[in-house]
Amino acid sequence: MSSWPAISADQMREVDRAMIEDFHIELVQMMENAGRSLADLAVDVYAPRRVVVLAGAGGNGGGGLVAARHLANRGLEVQVVLDRGADRLTGVPAHQLDILARMGIPISTGQPGPADLVVDALIGYSLVGDPTGAAAELIDWANGQSAPVLSLDTPSGLDVTTGEAARPCVRAATTLTLALPKTGLLDAPEVGRLYLADISVPPLLYRRMGIDAGDLFGDDQIVALCRHSSAS
Repeated sequence: MSSWPAISADQMREVDRAMIEDFHIELVQMMENAGRSLADLAVDVYAPRRVVVLAGAGGNGGGGLVAARHLANRGLEVQVVLDRGADRLTGVPAHQLDILARMGIPISTGQPGPADLVVDALIGYSLVGDPTGAAAELIDWANGQSAPVLSLDTPSGLDVTTGEAARPCVRAATTLTLALPKTGLLDAPEVGRLYLADISVPPLLYRRMGIDAGDLFGDDQIVALCRHSSAS
């Protein structure tokens, strides 16, 4: 881990931009990679029977919806709870939600049901200010559960650059971050155990940004990272 670079939210925005504009790797492809890896990690680490996926309207939420599909395809009982009405999702996240609806996976904006694992895909690295409304209520609900929370990319409410926790902020047992570690995830206790997943970023992209990423995923598409903090 110490030899791998950590990046800021602004650098991750540039990675996402370059993936789409320079390499024509579309958002739907990145989202699929992220969600499949999230489902793999959920099964490998927690082996749950019932999963609640908390999903926002952005790319982070879309990744959670992909994970919900893969988990359901593995025979798990999955419930998706949105932080807003389904009609407010657009673009690729709306496409992912439509797939789940066609599969008959329960989707609601109400109170989540019981679960062995909570997947947090409410707010990604584009957090601005404190979470409010239904997102804040779902964060508080997740923090009150006995079931572990697995966050996608970052615990919802955490600034990925500074590691500062908003109010409220998810307290994750495990976080699966994407592409490269984010600087704010390395010390924040809200992160729990930290893993990194490949979303198919070409090494050339990092070289153009002046980042020496090395051979991140030579052995596996998901790798466990050692953090500065021993909190979990």
